[in-house]
Amino acid sequence: MSIVKLNNQGVKNATAFGSITGLGSMVFIKKLTASSSGTLSFVDGASGVVLDNTYKEYLFTFNNIHPSSDSDAHFQFQGNVAGGSGYNETITSTYFRAYHNESGSSSSLAYDGNFDLAQSTNFQTLMTYVNYQNDECGAGTLRLFNPSSTTFVKNFIAETQYNYNNPYSANSFVGGYFNTTSAIDEIQFKFANGNIDSGDICLYGIA
Repeated sequence: MSIVKLNNQGVKNATAFGSITGLGSMVFIKKLTASSSGTLSFVDGASGVVLDNTYKEYLFTFNNIHPSSDSDAHFQFQGNVAGGSGYNETITSTYFRAYHNESGSSSSLAYDGNFDLAQSTNFQTLMTYVNYQNDECGAGTLRLFNPSSTTFVKNFIAETQYNYNNPYSANSFVGGYFNTTSAIDEIQFKFANGNIDSGDICLYGIA
């Protein structure tokens, strides 16, 4: 890194930093596109998916995720340990959400205990009540840390933005961990009720 330059008043100029290296890079692995799909699953070793000790961090991006109905359209995910089945690993998590409606008459920022998990094998909700009108959808990211570790639990962080209820802008934040020291090598996404009508999910490794 180059030496920080000072302006005439001796104040650091934040725009004068030299190039910074060693911050890592995103390596594209796999894209899954929904078409009235019940689930979208990323399974290590299947169809070009890498979800092992190749990377210490994995990033999932959600684009234009559109539910087939508005009945409990909660977008969710779960995992399997290596050799496991059923997508029912034990999760503890926290969930909070900000929202604001189009008329400007209602807004909130609050923890929502209805969508966190406490040593539960349920799917973890990332977006709640996503609207299903033709122009409505959700987007966001999920970061999964060191899923191949056989020493530590597997932490995750998600942030999502979506059309909520009728009609709100909602921004949800979820953090938690798979409470297992076994390697996680499968991740599945779905809506709690109904199909993923359209949209895509991409998987990246962080090198």
